[in-house]
Amino acid sequence: MTFQAYLNNIEKQTGVNPEEMVKQAVNRGLTKPGAKSRPAIDWLMAEYSLSNAYAMAIIRLMRDKKLLD
Repeated sequence: MTFQAYLNNIEKQTGVNPEEMVKQAVNRGLTKPGAKSRPAIDWLMAEYSLSNAYAMAIIRLMRDKKLLD
């Protein structure tokens, strides 16, 4: 499955655009300098019932935007 397919499936599953999830993570302070990815993964899994693999796709999106190390 391609990265874009993961993002498309996330939106289908949750009804929320992955870009909106990134904005929400920023607003929640999950992307502050030095932030680890685990709190963001845990939040995505709890808030949106994402699997670890789908949560990691959102983490990759955050890393691509230089929001996480």
